[in-house]
Amino acid sequence: MTLQWVAVATFLYAEIGLILIFCLPFIPPQRWHKIFSFHVWGKIASFWNKAFLTIIILLIVLFLDAVREVRKYSANTIEKSSTGRPSAYEHTQMKLFRSQRNLYISGFSLFFWLVLRRLISLITQLAKELSNKGAIKTQTENTNKAAKIFMEENEKLKKLLKTQTKGEHHILETENKKLLEDQEKLKVELKKTSDALSKAQNDVMTMKMQSETLSKEYDRLLKEHSELQDRVARDSKKDL
Repeated sequence: MTLQWVAVATFLYAEIGLILIFCLPFIPPQRWHKIFSFHVWGKIASFWNKAFLTIIILLIVLFLDAVREVRKYSANTIEKSSTGRPSAYEHTQMKLFRSQRNLYISGFSLFFWLVLRRLISLITQLAKELSNKGAIKTQTENTNKAAKIFMEENEKLKKLLKTQTKGEHHILETENKKLLEDQEKLKVELKKTSDALSKAQNDVMTMKMQSETLSKEYDRLLKEHSELQDRVARDSKKDL
């Protein structure tokens, strides 16, 4: 096995180990979220996407190369099997087996690399959802406690109001009756006052009309008086 395939196989074993560690049931997602929240990961976060894409490209290249090798040695196996040379056929079969091994190693490495990235993102998302769920649960419990306290206080206030209103109910009824009687009296007095006011207004209008008539009559009499004085003055002058 060449150096590159040894590195790919080691990378595959490391991926399988990490996936098994992430799948351990006794490590909660919150613990992984705390681990992923370390400052070290924040510093290398800018290089993580570049490294991820670089590794994917390398694995794809190695996978395609392995596919090419498998196709080449598969064709050579068919040709050599027809020639009837056992040693060459066995050598070709060995190379075919190695190319198929490299194909599986690169293919599973690529697959597990994608699975590993998706698993980390899901664990992080699950940890956030669980923390939010815990916060919402605590808030709900506090709200329920506050609601129970308010309901108890409301019941106490209702009972207190009932005990207080039993003694005051009769007083309120008598005061209400008295107010109704006063209201009726005020209505009657208001009606009398309105009638008197309308009568006074009518009298004022009548007196105003009479005053206008008297002033006209006075003006007429004053005019006649002045005419009579003028006539008397003229007659006296004629007698002289």
